[in-house]
Amino acid sequence: MRIINWNCSGAFRNKYESLSAFKADILIIQECEDPSFSKDIKYRTWANNFLWIGDNKNKGLGIFANNSLKLNALEWSNTYMDHKVKHFLPCIVDNNFQILAVWSHQNKSPNFGYIGQVWKYLQINRANFEKIIIAGDFNSNAIWDEWDRWWNHSDVVKELEQLNIVSAYHTFTNEQQGKETIATFHHQKNKTKPYHIDYVFASKSLLKNKKQFLIETSDHWINLSDHRPLIFDIIL
Repeated sequence: MRIINWNCSGAFRNKYESLSAFKADILIIQECEDPSFSKDIKYRTWANNFLWIGDNKNKGLGIFANNSLKLNALEWSNTYMDHKVKHFLPCIVDNNFQILAVWSHQNKSPNFGYIGQVWKYLQINRANFEKIIIAGDFNSNAIWDEWDRWWNHSDVVKELEQLNIVSAYHTFTNEQQGKETIATFHHQKNKTKPYHIDYVFASKSLLKNKKQFLIETSDHWINLSDHRPLIFDIIL
C-alpha cells in the first residue's frame, strides 16, 4: 500500500494530477478545498472516495482513497478542557488500520499552538490508538523545543513511542529528531530556508512490513507548494 502525505498549499483542484504518477492508494492532503463544494467538476469526479474537515470550504484537511478501499470516519473527541483543537481527521481503512490525518494550527493559542495542539489531541485520544498511521503537517520540529514546556515536539515523540508509534522517516534513515538532513518544507519556497515539519508516524506492527519511505526532492514540487510530498510504502 502506498500512502502519500502533502501540504498542497491550496488549490488542490489544480494539483492533484501531479500526484497521479505515484499511483497512491491513500492521499493525506493539507490545505485542500472540500470537493463537495468545489465548482471544478473534474476535481469532484476525481474525489469520489474521501473524508474532509476544515473551517471553510476552501482550505482544510482531506483523506482521499482509491475506490477499492473503504474509509470510515472515527468519532474521536477534539475537545481538551473546553478547548477545541485543530485539525485532526481520524478514520479506519477497510476495518484494518487507523489513519489520523494532521494539520496542526496555532489556533489562537499563545502557549499551545501547533505541537501543543497535537499534544492535547494525544491526551484526549491516545487510548483510541491501535494499529495506526499518523501523518500530516505538524508545523513542528525538535529544534524549537522550549525548556519550560512539557508539550514540546520531543515530548510528543516520546509519548508516541510509549504507544509503540514511531516516525517512519527516522526509522528508515536512523537520523535523530531535530537533525534531519532532508527538508519537507521551504519557508516562502526559499531553498535557503529548509525545515523538516511534516511527518508520518506508524505503529511498530505496521513498520515491520515497511517497504520504503521517500521525500520528493525534485525542484518541480517547490513550484506547486512550499511543502514536499512524503511517500510511505508498506505491505499489509
